[in-house]
Amino acid sequence: MKEQYTRTAMVIGEKALYKLRGSRVLVFGAGGVGGNAIEALARCGVGTIGVVDNDTVAASNLNRQAVATQKTLGMLKTDAAEKRIHDIDPDITVHKYPLFYLPETKEQIDFANYDYIIDAIDTVTAKLDIIETAKNLKIPVISAMGCGNRIDPQKLTVTDIYKTEGDPLAKIMRRELKKRNIKKLKVVYSTEKPVKPLFEEQGSRRHTPGSTAFVPSSAGILIASVVCRELSGYDPENRD
Repeated sequence: MKEQYTRTAMVIGEKALYKLRGSRVLVFGAGGVGGNAIEALARCGVGTIGVVDNDTVAASNLNRQAVATQKTLGMLKTDAAEKRIHDIDPDITVHKYPLFYLPETKEQIDFANYDYIIDAIDTVTAKLDIIETAKNLKIPVISAMGCGNRIDPQKLTVTDIYKTEGDPLAKIMRRELKKRNIKKLKVVYSTEKPVKPLFEEQGSRRHTPGSTAFVPSSAGILIASVVCRELSGYDPENRD
């Protein structure tokens, strides 16, 4: 066991730590939620991390995204995520998919090579396809709902999609998942009512939500916690 994982092992046990080392997690989105999930997965020693994102790091990402620093501005987020992961542990295997995920591009990713899937993107069509593909392959999946225009991370919770309320994205997802006969989905969502942005971002072609360092990052860490506990078989009453 590497020294850097000693304190994690003190909590979850060495057996759980080794399970994480042998686990493979695929993360869709390396932004505020996904990037922080990726970092937490790396710090827990997950052995293989796949990163799907077609975007580059911009100055507007610096307020909340783990992959965004002054040194990574302009880099592909997949490259920035790989650098971040290897700055933490160079022995972690990283698979990069610098693409915009849609049903038309799904063949470029072998879902079956992974043990858990994290959906941290905001395009509804893509989210639905990721979730449906994971369900068909019987791969566990957890999905992030809206984190923009919010400031209180204490309002985040893990629940089933059909128990969510007050989240515009979750409302659309509930409706579309029903059409696809998907009866349950583990999600992280906020009970905080989103506020209306005070102004539009200059140069933006769409209604970009405001964001903070608090909610997206906390959602990503919460997602990573769920994934690591499930993959490691963590049991507080039976640790070794």
